[in-house]
Amino acid sequence: MSEPTGAARRRGPFKVGDQVQLTDPKGRHYTFTLEEGKNFHTHKGSFPHDELIGAPEGSVVRTTGNVAYLALRPLLPDYVLSMPRGAAVVYPKDAGQILAFADIFPGARVVEAGVGSGSLSSFLLRAIGDSGMLHSYERREDFAEIAKGNVERYFGGPHPAWQLTVGDLQDNLSDTDVDRVILDMLAPWECLEAVSKALVPGGILCCYVATTTQLARTVESIREFGCYAEPQPWESMIRNWHVEGLAVRPDHRMIGHTGFLVTARRLADGVEPPMRRRRPAKGAYGEDYEGPNKG
Repeated sequence: MSEPTGAARRRGPFKVGDQVQLTDPKGRHYTFTLEEGKNFHTHKGSFPHDELIGAPEGSVVRTTGNVAYLALRPLLPDYVLSMPRGAAVVYPKDAGQILAFADIFPGARVVEAGVGSGSLSSFLLRAIGDSGMLHSYERREDFAEIAKGNVERYFGGPHPAWQLTVGDLQDNLSDTDVDRVILDMLAPWECLEAVSKALVPGGILCCYVATTTQLARTVESIREFGCYAEPQPWESMIRNWHVEGLAVRPDHRMIGHTGFLVTARRLADGVEPPMRRRRPAKGAYGEDYEGPNKG
């Protein structure tokens, strides 16, 4: 059995073409690609790439300025935060939530709209494996080119499970029997008709939006569309902790709001969702409320 795509780049001694992440004494990261005969330069001196080629991961190198750097392969969360960007990336904390709560599994057939810089595409491809299918749609050709380069750089070449289409999902979606749909766009409610035809019964729609107004319209539009179970909206935040001896406290900085996530399960054709038993707050649907698709 052949190795999964990209697995050989994740283990063993450093090789030419590998991505290397250096960590300096202050914890700052520097990422580069190993090339024979090249030198890595910093304001603290330099060292030859050849010093790392063939060395085990977790080695320490010293620059001509006698500064020690720890050399490791970058984790995917590190890679997506350091790679070239066209659009903003999906942060690792949100990508992790999508993989878990959209239940992305090996061999899954996934449609993604809004590729951006290829961050979420990389996470999805690693989760579905070579036997899955990820069809990504991106409106902007320049973003698609950046995403393609980032994904292929991480996996060491084209991924056999990935297809990238430049254009609107609504106009180009031809996939059927799709297990999961991930929409990272300004107006995901505009794609509900198209993706609902593609999703299998029990499949999951996952939307990633930035603002409360987008969140409200997305949730209400899914409810109004009528072929989904009750949508689940949420956001996540991460707070690191400083631990040194008796000094144990939360960090002063945290990764706060990056976006909202909404998931909903596709119902079987012709089935109406059960009536919601929870009462909305008084005034939630007041006289001035005109529905999610009005105004």
